Amino acid sequence: MDSDALLHDYHRWRRFQRQDRLDREHRAAWQQMEAAGIPARRTVEAYRSMAEKAAAQGACYRTLYLQAHEGGHALACEGWLFVRRVLAGEGQTRIRAALLPTFTLEDGPLSPGDRPADAMTLEVFDAVSLDRGLASVARVDRVDAPGQTRFITLIDQVRGDLRSHLE
Repeated sequence: MDSDALLHDYHRWRRFQRQDRLDREHRAAWQQMEAAGIPARRTVEAYRSMAEKAAAQGACYRTLYLQAHEGGHALACEGWLFVRRVLAGEGQTRIRAALLPTFTLEDGPLSPGDRPADAMTLEVFDAVSLDRGLASVARVDRVDAPGQTRFITLIDQVRGDLRSHLE
C-alpha cells in the first residue's frame, strides 16, 4: 500500500473515530437532560443569558446537534453557536442564531471560517417522554431548515474570538 493511500485511510479512520465520540457525547448529554427533567422555561433562560453575553462579549457556545441522513439515521455534528436574540410570544419561543460548524461526518473537522456561518432559527419546546411516565424535557430543534434536531448548547464551553467569522 502506498503512503498516500495509507494516510487517506488513517484520516478517514480519525474522522469516524471523532464521529463516534460526538455521537456518544450527544447521547450522554441528552440522557442527562432527560434524567434532570430540564424544562423549556429554564432552557429559554439559559439562551437569554447566552444572547446577552453574545451582544456584550461576542460569546459563542459549543453546540452539539443531530443531522438527519438518508435511511432515517441521525449523526451528531458540532459547531459554535452565536445567539443573536430570543423571541417569545404566542406560545412559542424561537432563537435567532448563527452556527459555525466545526465537524460533520461529510466534511470532517472544520476550522471556524472554513464555511460561512449558517443563520438559523431554533425553537424551544417541552417534549414529552413516554419512557419516563409522561415526563417532559426541553428540546431545541431547527425550524427554518429540515433535519437538524436536538441542539445541546454547552454553556461551560464558550469562546469570544469568533465574531469576525459571523459576518
